[in-house]
Amino acid sequence: MAEIVQLKMEKMVYGGDCLGRLPDGRAIFIPFVLPGEVIKAMITEDKKRYARGLPIEWIERSPDRISPRCIHFGECGGCQYQNLDYAKQLAAKEDILKDQFQRIAQIENPPIQTIIPSPEPWYYRNHVQFQLGQAGELGYIHADGEHLLIIEECHLPEEPINKLWPQLDLGEESGVYRLGIRHDSFGEMMLVMEGEDPTPPQFSEDIPVSAVYTPPEARLTVLAGEDHLVYTILDRHFQVSARSFFQVNTSLAETMVTYLLDHLPLTDESRLLELYAGVGLFSAFLAAKVGHLTAIESSGSACHDFITNLDDFDNIILYEADVEAVMPSLNMPIDLVIADPPRSGLAPAVHDALANMLPKQIAYISCDPATLARDVKKLIENGYHLNSVQPFDLFPQTAHIESVVMMSRQN
Repeated sequence: MAEIVQLKMEKMVYGGDCLGRLPDGRAIFIPFVLPGEVIKAMITEDKKRYARGLPIEWIERSPDRISPRCIHFGECGGCQYQNLDYAKQLAAKEDILKDQFQRIAQIENPPIQTIIPSPEPWYYRNHVQFQLGQAGELGYIHADGEHLLIIEECHLPEEPINKLWPQLDLGEESGVYRLGIRHDSFGEMMLVMEGEDPTPPQFSEDIPVSAVYTPPEARLTVLAGEDHLVYTILDRHFQVSARSFFQVNTSLAETMVTYLLDHLPLTDESRLLELYAGVGLFSAFLAAKVGHLTAIESSGSACHDFITNLDDFDNIILYEADVEAVMPSLNMPIDLVIADPPRSGLAPAVHDALANMLPKQIAYISCDPATLARDVKKLIENGYHLNSVQPFDLFPQTAHIESVVMMSRQN
């Protein structure tokens, strides 16, 4: 039988949990609770140095607690902060970011700026992914990380997506295990169906959407409409194919681009290197401000879009390869580096290459404060100064924290 403990919760930590202490002093991490609350919790994971649990009873509730908007909050793994007013969510994320830099990067007073909020704290996602149940029902991963939660509502996707998904009926014979729905700047919609079978499922065009089927390691099949959508950022259009990544919060993507343009020392003689360049969202605005831009991206789909989106520039070189494979062989002077890596952060080979290349300035865009703090610590060891950390709340109601870090080489 699982052990039940009574706890007073202490502080929010990265990932969405709240930290408390067991009687033996070990940390225990509990989701969906707030600092100051006294709860009874069931221990679900008991390790030598820490434990995890789930709340089963509230003895004292925080005055900061509010009623969540969604009926699935507390079970769904998608949202962690619907029990907090939006202003308090933002404050919590700033505190968590500061804690990561203090503990991991060992910077006592990190230069963290006031977080930039999302203009819309609800219905802001232009892309959402559902997992499918055995009968084709749409759901998200349960908060336990193991089960599928069939859902009836979600308050994060843009309204057109929310109107569409309840109408979909893929059925138990479709062979689709994951369904993405995208909505672009022109009101166009796309269904991205993933399955193991190389043969695509039957698709009926009852609704005016594009639809593609994408099995692993096989060619994408267009079932209806187009194989891409078009997003507009600061009056510039971006083709984004079904397999390409694009920022899910369109309005804050614009804000991030503007922030980079305002804070990078760009001149018509600057030589800029962009790592993990994607479909060219940042490159398209930076290329016009610099003498030369070198971009590296491993996704073939994103590279195809990059070439289309930046066709009007002749001062760009694009490498389709892993960043760690290309960087050591780049034999050219670089003034500025922009990196937007996956959650895992920068590979050791990338750090080594940066230490040899010694650009004057580095802009690091991160969706993971832990790997960001780790990489910042390494960059400081290699001779860089941390100028600023600017968080952006691209993902309201969730524990995700996006940041842009500016670093400059010390003389």
